[in-house]
Amino acid sequence: MTAKNVLADSAQVDAYIAAAPAPTQPILRQLRDVIKTAAPKAEERISYGMPSYDYHGRLVYFAAFENHVGLYAVGQAQDSYTKELSGYLSGKSTARFPIGQPLPVALIRKVVKARVKENQTTASKADRTPARKATPRK
Repeated sequence: MTAKNVLADSAQVDAYIAAAPAPTQPILRQLRDVIKTAAPKAEERISYGMPSYDYHGRLVYFAAFENHVGLYAVGQAQDSYTKELSGYLSGKSTARFPIGQPLPVALIRKVVKARVKENQTTASKADRTPARKATPRK
């Protein structure tokens, strides 16, 4: 990805936050900072109309709503944080953080780092998979 694309993607996320309802904007900025700190190598972009973070595949998405901010942590790593996140869960991998309440920053950081680790493990396994040898036809 070129520096120009990174800046364009970052500007799109800036625009997303600026277009969100005013009460959600500070929460979105804080959530973005937590994600970027927990996954500094992740690429930021807009995907499916939401800010998205990729590192060896999708990590997390977030979105603004009238009464909450949603965090979507795709993948299988949720076993490592589901119990702690249970008060916020709405579905298997969707967390809803109500407007007007502090974000559980340490928990969000844990979720993002678990997703980074999961994606690194998956990528590492894929790198070690030997290429299939062509079987000669008879």
